[in-house]
Amino acid sequence: MRRPERLAEALREEVTEIVGYELKDPRLQAVTVTDVRVSENMRDAKIFVIVEGDEKEIKSVLRGLQNAATFVRQQVALNLNLRHAPVLNFVRDTVEENAVRVEELIVDLTQKGEFPERIDKEE
Repeated sequence: MRRPERLAEALREEVTEIVGYELKDPRLQAVTVTDVRVSENMRDAKIFVIVEGDEKEIKSVLRGLQNAATFVRQQVALNLNLRHAPVLNFVRDTVEENAVRVEELIVDLTQKGEFPERIDKEE
């Protein structure tokens, strides 16, 4: 495993702990860290999160996370003993939302009879 990948995994674990237990902002209680991607030069990290709620609540939570990013970065640097911790950018993870939406569309089309339940290959 390459160094950025190892750092990404360590960051995911640490950020999950810090956001879950050390931040006192009540908006951040429904945040789940799903993935972390670190740039090749290890100066930047994208932290993908899933947030429960409507669009207004989600935007509020993302603002809260960005406001706490400096504190989280400092804690990560201390906990992982890093001289230079990457700059943390919190991003909404929409993969799960998209998967649920696609599944809803397939069920809807199947119920209307516009989408076959089974696709057979003609030979």
